[in-house]
Amino acid sequence: MTYCLGIVLPAGLVLASDSRSNAGVDQVTHVCKQSLIAEPGRKAIAILSAGNLATTQAVVTELRQAAGSGREGKDLFAAATFFEVAQTVGAMLREVMERDAKHVEPYGDATASFIVGGQLAGEAPRLFQIYSAGNFVEADERSFFLQIGETKYGKPILDRALTPRCSLDEAAKLAMLSFDATLRSNLSVGPPIDLLRYRPDSFAFDDRIVYGDDHPYWTELKRQYGEGLTALIARLPAPGPGG
Repeated sequence: MTYCLGIVLPAGLVLASDSRSNAGVDQVTHVCKQSLIAEPGRKAIAILSAGNLATTQAVVTELRQAAGSGREGKDLFAAATFFEVAQTVGAMLREVMERDAKHVEPYGDATASFIVGGQLAGEAPRLFQIYSAGNFVEADERSFFLQIGETKYGKPILDRALTPRCSLDEAAKLAMLSFDATLRSNLSVGPPIDLLRYRPDSFAFDDRIVYGDDHPYWTELKRQYGEGLTALIARLPAPGPGG
């Protein structure tokens, strides 16, 4: 399984993904699920992937190879808007599924989904979720984070604490705590965690950190959060008589 998260705010984008890939209980590998494609000064496109690994890798590889080629409907650098970027990713997913799914399905699920975020010159940063059918939705000011994969455990803290007024650093902390909740409750999601902060108009992915199990910040964040929750619960009032 997988957990990927994208957050879009006036302050920019936060994108995070785990690295665990399972092909059975005794076939566990670590794979980066965050692909970054940039054209300096003009385009910055991040693609987070969940689902069948062969499908996601085929989609991303074909998009990388087509970038800058001028191939109609396949070249991400030819997109005039980020909506067209999402269309291109969705179309490539449909193409790969049409070609490969019938061969994969006798052995397992061939489907995949993506979070696509970034910025094209002339637009603000945008964030899309691409479904397995190739269609998509965009995050907006009322629904400003998107999740794919194992989403349920990491969602409550985002619903409670994430607001459009958050800074990138605040959103990044909440993203990491969302992953902490998910890792604690689901063994199919695992580190390293790739965390990316993107600042508007930078058109570069130079603020990306990989957090392994023993990373000092990740260890300290979990420790302080756990101790803080324990202290908070101790201070909360107990239920009164009769509930």
